[in-house]
Amino acid sequence: MRIGLLTEGGYPYVSGDAGLWCDRLVRGLAQHEFDIYALSRSRQQEDAGWVPLPEQVSRVRTAPLWTAEDDGVAYGRRARRRFTECYGELVGVVCAGADAPSDAESGQLADRFGSALYGLAELARDEGGLVGALRSDTAVRALERACRAPGALRTAHEARVPDLLTVTAHLERALRPLSLDWYGDQGLGAADLCHATAGGPAALPGLLARHFGDVPLLVTEYGVQLRSHYLALGPDTAAPAVRALLAAFHGRLAAEVYQRAAILTPGNAHARRWQERCGADRSRIRTVHPGMEAARFAEVGESPDRADADTLVWVGRVEPVKDLVSLLHAFAEVRKEEPKARLRIVGAPTAPEGEAYLGHCRALAAQLFPDEAEGAHAVGDNPVSFEEIGGPETPTLPDAYAAGAVVVLSSVVEGFPVSLVEAMFCGRATVSTDVGAVVEAIGGTGLVVPPRNPRALAEACVTLLRDPERRERLGAAARARALELFTVEQNISAFHSIYLDIVSHCPVRRVVLDKAGAPLPFAAPAEAHVPVRWTGPTARVLTRGVPGWAAGGPVRATPLAAPEGAR
Repeated sequence: MRIGLLTEGGYPYVSGDAGLWCDRLVRGLAQHEFDIYALSRSRQQEDAGWVPLPEQVSRVRTAPLWTAEDDGVAYGRRARRRFTECYGELVGVVCAGADAPSDAESGQLADRFGSALYGLAELARDEGGLVGALRSDTAVRALERACRAPGALRTAHEARVPDLLTVTAHLERALRPLSLDWYGDQGLGAADLCHATAGGPAALPGLLARHFGDVPLLVTEYGVQLRSHYLALGPDTAAPAVRALLAAFHGRLAAEVYQRAAILTPGNAHARRWQERCGADRSRIRTVHPGMEAARFAEVGESPDRADADTLVWVGRVEPVKDLVSLLHAFAEVRKEEPKARLRIVGAPTAPEGEAYLGHCRALAAQLFPDEAEGAHAVGDNPVSFEEIGGPETPTLPDAYAAGAVVVLSSVVEGFPVSLVEAMFCGRATVSTDVGAVVEAIGGTGLVVPPRNPRALAEACVTLLRDPERRERLGAAARARALELFTVEQNISAFHSIYLDIVSHCPVRRVVLDKAGAPLPFAAPAEAHVPVRWTGPTARVLTRGVPGWAAGGPVRATPLAAPEGAR
């Protein structure tokens, strides 16, 4: 079958998020064709180029979210009226008050939001784009009327002109996919299935493909897009009115995506709960854990005796949410109980904020261990080392996990804990904070403590440092669990089954006829979709109320073999 893979800030860009997961998925499902539709986040991302693509990728189409030139479309009077009505309806729903609406009222608001969204998409298709209209004074005035309307959000009433301009600009960026030319007969309309690798803007093209061409939509979320918007819109980043309006918009968009998707595949129970709270139907949710490469950690996992029995290891990106400060304070308590203990922090900062945080952590380590700190007046070595993958001490990632007897995770915010699963592949006992999907990932094969609690973290670390037999048992159980649930093979197998399940339940969009003109029932079942063109002379295709791309198009099918006794 042909898959339209929708990404935002990710695959196929070299610097994209979730690029490795998408690449493994595409390469693992070589029996399908993939068309990639990618939204980029920055010029730097585009300039960095793409990863090498396998032959099953037929084409790649890209569009920027970070910039958009004015499309130069001049609306006539009728088009301006259509835009004012649709956009006014959309922002009216976004600004609707929070007086605990009933289920019926909530459903009506959802229907109004969807109708307005698709009305804008139809206008963009008919007129050639929405960029200019979404940036216009008409859009700002429509938002202002919605904010001042009776029953609107209380914080929306307080929106000032700068707030209105900020929200209008954000909505223009978020709605840019409506103006793309991806939805015709030569684009997503030709796909058998759209697979969005995230919610939000990445799923919006899938909604439009479903609206215009009845193409089923699959949405995978390993990190909940709506939650990311909530975290990004903190008190220090935007005014209250801006935060309230943008949160309402992204909440409405997430609800529309969850309602229209044929299947939702969260990467963990934490993401699943977010989806259910936003109105997702539980019967259409399938949890699919991220697939990770286990082979690279096999040597370490099969040789648990390589570990230094007195060493704790932390591996990850150096940033404030990892809470290395609490880890350092906890390690100070560990040293009081186990003077030989050492802590190796392996990772690199990801942004200027991370650089500053790393400097703060280095200074804190020197303060906590003054008698051992490096410097002109230092005595001995610092028991805390800061390293990066590729250095002389840790040339590879498996070497980082092999260095210690216990792997520690101290985060205060975490989605799916990749470093924790990598430690499990390596057969290491773990101590981690109870955030995100940590408990779901380890499933009782490690110790879990509350976040921001250095004393509890220290006690758990000391417990495992003093009990090598328990470390060995937990490490073996962790490795067995990771190999059962979190491998690439498990992930690819799950998505292969989901693809077939979705297509098998879709309405027939083409009818296959034999030489006599009679329809052939079950002539092209979902299992027969393969990435080749079939041009057999014994059948022809008749369209039945479908887009133009289907008329006269090839039927991808595999002729059935004759029964054994009929040969």
